[in-house]
Amino acid sequence: MVAAVLGALTLVVGCGGDGGSGKGRRPAGAHVTIRVPGDAPTISDAVSLARPGDLVLVAPGVYHESVRIGTARITLRGASRDKVVIDGRLQQPNGVVVAAPGVAVENLTVQNNTQNGVLVTGSAKAAAGLPGRSGGYDTGDEPVTFLKSFLVSYVTATRNGLYGIYAFSAQNGVIEHSYASGGADSGIYVGQCKPCRVVVRDNVAELNAVGYEGTNASGDMFVVGNRLVGNRVGLTTDSDHQEKLLPQQGAVIAGNLIAANQQTATPEQADGGWGTGIGVDGGSDNRFFRNRVADNSSAGLVITSTTDIPPVGNQVVDNTFTGNGVDIGWTFPTPTRGRGNCLRGNDLRTTVPARLATIASCPLSAGSLSPAGRWATPTAPGGIPFTEVAAPGPQPQFPDALTRGATAVPAVPALPDTAGIPLPSASLLASGARVQMP
Repeated sequence: MVAAVLGALTLVVGCGGDGGSGKGRRPAGAHVTIRVPGDAPTISDAVSLARPGDLVLVAPGVYHESVRIGTARITLRGASRDKVVIDGRLQQPNGVVVAAPGVAVENLTVQNNTQNGVLVTGSAKAAAGLPGRSGGYDTGDEPVTFLKSFLVSYVTATRNGLYGIYAFSAQNGVIEHSYASGGADSGIYVGQCKPCRVVVRDNVAELNAVGYEGTNASGDMFVVGNRLVGNRVGLTTDSDHQEKLLPQQGAVIAGNLIAANQQTATPEQADGGWGTGIGVDGGSDNRFFRNRVADNSSAGLVITSTTDIPPVGNQVVDNTFTGNGVDIGWTFPTPTRGRGNCLRGNDLRTTVPARLATIASCPLSAGSLSPAGRWATPTAPGGIPFTEVAAPGPQPQFPDALTRGATAVPAVPALPDTAGIPLPSASLLASGARVQMP
């Protein structure tokens, strides 16, 4: 099949644009556009023909395949975000697997995969689709190998059995302008990276068990300007022995709208989380600032420990909390206790234990034992299968999808200027409103 395609391939020479076409040999050093189905009948065929710097441009249609990208610096782009659909039909683990650096995945929909919509990874075991025990991947004695540099942009990931968009053992990347729903574990997940140098920005995650999850994701890890509304849990950052590079440290969670995370028509996660905006489980040295955390029935922000990993030195600064069961709650049900966690400048009404803003005011020494309490938490109701989550509506399109050339993914992304990240307006609590970053 591929040999036949090679014989018929129409190459568009230049920087991926429409600078003339013709059959024949590729000029030395040329970057081309490979069109699906015009030049190759399937996305996988087109990717197999592509070389670094090429653009694979996919026409509207439903594609029943799992696409693996093993060549560096390819751009995979749909001509229409809503009408280019990679559908796993619940028969394959992943919609798109990115296993090479510098790859961009743009402007398409991935759905109905038993594990992930888009998986970006340097792990051979993860790329092979080996299942995790309870979400995520336990890669055993496989050495940590990072995929370095990636971009996932304007992607819709819905109704996937683990994660919508999953960066695992990957560094130097961006997940942006995307939409994730129906993730049976979480909509967007970043795991096992240190230093990550990963930016998750301007995404919408709703109707997932968890909107965003960062596990063992440490160092230059930015989650900024996202809408995490209507999940079971909005956001978590945690340490977990199932993955390597313990403990989780040094994420920045800023400028996000995190609200109403007690949606019943969602997949029920095994851990039973419900009604929580932000959860910190054994994560340390994270900074939470200028987030709007509203209407979460259990708690706006929870800090707790794993059985053996304490949360240390987390800072909660200049956030606005409204309408939560408890605005901020710290609880340590095991002997492992937090240390040095602190608050400053937040708009809040209730904390557990009481008067946290006074007794744990920033700055605190790393050795200062964090106070703890308990509160009545609502019981999580049963969920629905991820396959039954409501279908998403149309989402914003990648600009000039048909005329832009291939996307050059930087070796290291520009990291956000945290001073310029604003508090989301209360008006964004309206259904469908998106956070806009400056």
